[in-house]
Amino acid sequence: MSISPDPVAAADNAARDLAQRLLQTSRHAALAYTDPETGTPGISRVAFGMDPTGGPVTLISGLAPHFAALRAHPDCAVMLGEPADKGDPLTHPRLMMRVRAQFIAAVDPARPDLRAHWLKGHPKAALYVDFADFAFVRLHPVSALLNAGFAKAFRLTPADLV
Repeated sequence: MSISPDPVAAADNAARDLAQRLLQTSRHAALAYTDPETGTPGISRVAFGMDPTGGPVTLISGLAPHFAALRAHPDCAVMLGEPADKGDPLTHPRLMMRVRAQFIAAVDPARPDLRAHWLKGHPKAALYVDFADFAFVRLHPVSALLNAGFAKAFRLTPADLV
């Protein structure tokens, strides 16, 4: 029995450029997490953006189930990319990143700059960004898979995403 070659290629410049474009333009993502009570997976749609240094970040309410889940199990994944209005949704680019969540403390000296930067891309968040139950969460990339369309899959490292 022969083993087929890995269909997922190492990232090339075009794959890195596409992944970085998805990171820069996405305003929301699907977040996969582990439920701390049951150990089963969960998924939520979250706001998504980049911090002033170019790292992925989200803003999450303490009322959301994924808030407690990320506190208990910071290893999670996010999916970026939306299908266009026409065509097969599976042919449109999408980026799946395995990440480690890190909560930003309200007293963190970097929070004011992060807040101002976030509001440039998410102006409606001004209504709730300062509520006590909301926290910024950095999403430190561990690895990523880019599906750039039919038969175009690439593995990316954290360095490929900056």
